Amino acid sequence: MIKRACPWIAPLALGLLTAASCAWADVVTDSNARAAEITSKNPATPVAVRTMAIVQVSVFEAANAITRRYPASRLNVTAAPGASVDAAVAAATRTALLKLMPVQQAAIDADYQTALRVVPDSRAKADGIAVGEQAATAIVASCADDGAVAPNTYRPYATAGVYVPTAFPAVPHWGKRRPWVMTSGNQFRPGPPPSLTSAVWKRDFEEIKAIGAMNSSKRTPEQAAIARFWEATAPAVYWPIARSVATAPGRDVTDNARLLAMAAMAMDDALIAVFDAKYTFNFWRPVTAIRNADGDARDSAWTPFIDTPMHPEYPCAHCILSAALGAVLRAEIGDGPAPKLSSSSSTASGAIRTWNTVDDFMQEVALARIYDGVHYRNSTEVGTAMGLKVGELVVKTSPKRLIE
Repeated sequence: MIKRACPWIAPLALGLLTAASCAWADVVTDSNARAAEITSKNPATPVAVRTMAIVQVSVFEAANAITRRYPASRLNVTAAPGASVDAAVAAATRTALLKLMPVQQAAIDADYQTALRVVPDSRAKADGIAVGEQAATAIVASCADDGAVAPNTYRPYATAGVYVPTAFPAVPHWGKRRPWVMTSGNQFRPGPPPSLTSAVWKRDFEEIKAIGAMNSSKRTPEQAAIARFWEATAPAVYWPIARSVATAPGRDVTDNARLLAMAAMAMDDALIAVFDAKYTFNFWRPVTAIRNADGDARDSAWTPFIDTPMHPEYPCAHCILSAALGAVLRAEIGDGPAPKLSSSSSTASGAIRTWNTVDDFMQEVALARIYDGVHYRNSTEVGTAMGLKVGELVVKTSPKRLIE
């Protein structure tokens, strides 16, 4: 395995690694950066998150087949003695991406060839490529019937004869997918959103109406910067945070492969859980609630700071993603010193933000969705709590094998 003093990373629009973490990057973190950039080209975030999960589990299976750090999974991926881990990781990444995103073949192949260029031609390289392709092919096949592809049968709520917008909401079937670790999408389904006569609802309604509006005078410049940063939803905004931990000095390539696979499974399962809840409760977004409120509470021209996502409001998807990732990272860091977390955002002109702790990162994501004008505070709290449960389950059930 080649440890890079300052790794080559495929041409990226964003600076994804800090200088400190760059010094300890390895083939696993390099391939993760390339894959996150490519998968982020998928306009549907849930699909992109699923793709990253398949890629990262493939990478772990390939690396572990060679290093044998952890027991083999039921897929029984095997490697010849001495096979190259670097070649295996590159091949696993390429094979999984090509099977799931064939329209990106040119970029995928360019990254692959650059990754292999640093691996000397040898039997070890050929054997590594073989195990990487074997692992990815097996993982992609095992996920082929997970329910990601399904007809859109969403029925808009309507009164006969009355027009409703005809754009369908995003992935109404996603909560029915087969998870990686959860027993089903409804395993962590929360209770319903607050009653419209409750104090919680009144608090949340008034808060987001004031601070989440397009031209809010209550939102500070820093809050606006946070809102713009987390308008991004694609994998490229989350994975640098995981790599902030994975690139800490002294880490092992197999352990990094396992960490990123666990993080990927946690985030994918988190989206299954949140879309199960969203389409169960079908709760209205702030723009709908505020424009249809009674009496003086109504503002028929109210507009949120960012475009409202095309799916029900409750709970917050960004919050469940960040908390699922956060739970995995907290378990990995343990009681040791936490590395500084960092990422950049395409929706904030490439701005870089840093966090001293995992909790700081999770809290900022939750607040961002309030500042954005797209989520009520209660939904961010519920989404965060759900995400922690999902991430903790992944950690608890993956002490040895990732795939039973």
